[in-house]
Amino acid sequence: MQRKIIDYHQDEVQDWVADLECGHKQHLRHDPPWFNRPWVVSSEGRRSRLGAPLDCKLCDTDATGGYDAEAFIAEFYDHVVPYAHRQDVAFFVAMAQRIGGPVLEIGCGTGRVLIPTAQAGVEIVGLDASPRMLTVCQANLARQPEAVQVRVKGLVHGDMRQFDLGQTFGLVTMPFRPFQHLLTVEDQLACLTAVHHHLADGGTLILDLFNPSLVHLLDHRYLREYGEEPAFVLADGRRVVRRHRQASRDLFRQVLDMELLYYVTYPGGHQERLVHCCSMRYLFRFEAEHLLARCGFRVAEVFADYDKSPFGTKDPSELIIVARKA
Repeated sequence: MQRKIIDYHQDEVQDWVADLECGHKQHLRHDPPWFNRPWVVSSEGRRSRLGAPLDCKLCDTDATGGYDAEAFIAEFYDHVVPYAHRQDVAFFVAMAQRIGGPVLEIGCGTGRVLIPTAQAGVEIVGLDASPRMLTVCQANLARQPEAVQVRVKGLVHGDMRQFDLGQTFGLVTMPFRPFQHLLTVEDQLACLTAVHHHLADGGTLILDLFNPSLVHLLDHRYLREYGEEPAFVLADGRRVVRRHRQASRDLFRQVLDMELLYYVTYPGGHQERLVHCCSMRYLFRFEAEHLLARCGFRVAEVFADYDKSPFGTKDPSELIIVARKA
């Protein structure tokens, strides 16, 4: 979405950042061949672009986490190597089997957790704000046996802050942090209120968050690219390597503007750099518990990892809260 540049500032490592009329901030780098902006390096050049429009990636993300902003995001998702080894799938499947269906999964994406849950014999409905991710999920589901397909009672395009499915569930899950794409308390409360409405009496919510690391939040190294992952190769021969970067961090609003950076090499040698931008709000344990209490939940268990290690026994750790409808 096009937004005007109203000012500039430098970040902690002296890179230039544009202040946009929408309130978002966006880095402006001159880093050939990936970015060719020679005007950024001079004060005259920057002044000449005041009032000029810039494509604000964050205005396009909203509560979708940016997963619908570009087609490559849904296309690449199931190929990302670390996703294939996450322990959360076994955890959520076991919880669904223990509590029983029907299950509502919020942020079901491509079906990474949803389909194994159906394979385990549990009825489930998926909700996601990204039509592109749901399209991939539908294609993945179509390759499953009919017995698995019929246990998926719906793939719903909807907003986690306001949805009405006309039924209740024994279990609502939010695997892999979709709740953290809600950047305001108002949006968080709206989501939890909608979940509460959709839970049967005594029903269970599993809120899956990352536990904020203060060391990580204050380390300037994460403002540069880091965390190169194993490459994956697509069917057409494209080789993809993903890295990460904190584009900016607002320690007052507890918001991280993240970039997932995909370096793509084509069979002929041509290269391109694709960027998935998203914002995430980090929450501390008792802040999350307070939000749940405000919306009519009682915290039952808090885990540090998907092996059900008690919270506080690992660092760094996840923040997995199991709450019951009070």
